[in-house]
Amino acid sequence: MHPIQRLYNAAVWAAQPLLRRKLARRALAEPLYGVAVPERFGHYAHVPETHAGLVWVHAVSLGETRAAEVLIQALRLALPGMRLLLTHGTATGRAQGERLLAPGDVQVWQPWDTPRAVQRFLTHFKPRVGILIETEVWPNLVLQAQKNGVPLVLANARMSERSRRKALRWPALTRPVFQALTAVWPQTEVDAQRLVQLGVKACTVMGNIKFDAQPDALQCAQGRRWRLNNARPVAMLASSREGEEAAWLEAWQALRQGGSSEPDWQWLIVPRHPQRVNEVEALLVSQGLTVSRRSQWSETDHAGPDAQAEQVDVWLGDSLGEMALYYSLAQVALLGGSFAPLGGQNLIEAAACGCPVIMGPHTFNFAQASDTAEQAGVAVRVDDMAQALEQAHRQLRDATALAQRAERARAFARASEGATERTVQAVLQVMG
Repeated sequence: MHPIQRLYNAAVWAAQPLLRRKLARRALAEPLYGVAVPERFGHYAHVPETHAGLVWVHAVSLGETRAAEVLIQALRLALPGMRLLLTHGTATGRAQGERLLAPGDVQVWQPWDTPRAVQRFLTHFKPRVGILIETEVWPNLVLQAQKNGVPLVLANARMSERSRRKALRWPALTRPVFQALTAVWPQTEVDAQRLVQLGVKACTVMGNIKFDAQPDALQCAQGRRWRLNNARPVAMLASSREGEEAAWLEAWQALRQGGSSEPDWQWLIVPRHPQRVNEVEALLVSQGLTVSRRSQWSETDHAGPDAQAEQVDVWLGDSLGEMALYYSLAQVALLGGSFAPLGGQNLIEAAACGCPVIMGPHTFNFAQASDTAEQAGVAVRVDDMAQALEQAHRQLRDATALAQRAERARAFARASEGATERTVQAVLQVMG
């Protein structure tokens, strides 16, 4: 074992008490973090051992779990009677993943990346194959899978330039790990080039399986009904991250003070992480804005947020798993995570719902999708939040052009489908 790997193992072992404290703190806001904590360390006394050849899918958080959903559905069609082992690292991922389970499936936390915890995980579940979604390459997880004869693949893989540079700082640690992967299926050629530089051997571009995920039809219909019932056009700050709501508030107040007609349109803000909703509401209220939360709206066709449209400054999305409803309710969306150096959020679901996007300068996590959407006229890139609000203002004043952009968005999403079927066929080959 290389000294750097020994150092890594010592570090993750020593970090276990810190992880327990972190989970306890997060459980105060998100109780799911306090559930089944022993699973994090490879203890599964409550889960019967199985030898049924589980198909293991690891989707660390909410976005990866949504990507995994369409893949899991396709795998079930290709492998009748398939039993799923689904792992996550975050509470939002686990909550979303619970909806994907069928009788006989198993859902547990991802084991912390110590050799013993990972070995206990592999010994207990004995998966037939492991599918990591997008970026989740952990040294011991990969190397122990190889040692135990479990083929491990990285599906819908992406690798930003920032992550590539970070991995190259520790080649003695990262290169053997990437070399140990059975196969890697990147979203784009650029991702493939970066992954090969890190040591990946079997690398075939498949495309992005998120394009194959169809938005919930009932949510889309509800969102469109509520939009039609509302007297004002709706702009959305989608999947916003910490600091972006404050930047939006500053830009919005400046726009109003500049004599804009902006108050004639309605704002919808949907924070990326549900635990921040109370914080965002407190920020808005502290500045004198009135707020209506999604959980307060009626579910009937003719009610909902429109009943308060003339009295409320901001609608606040506080629900999980309803992005299709929000994107269908809005006529234009500002892409969260792109106005701070966080790499942006996925714009594919917005496009599939026919919602044009305005994005900031930071989209390195979804570089090709963002660039392609911009070239297709589906997304517009701006330098900061102030420019984003000005751009939204211009778009909402031209209903004809906005409708054309919405149709281009849907066409863009349809044209990029097919990665899921290619990935399923590749999984079947790996399984032999």
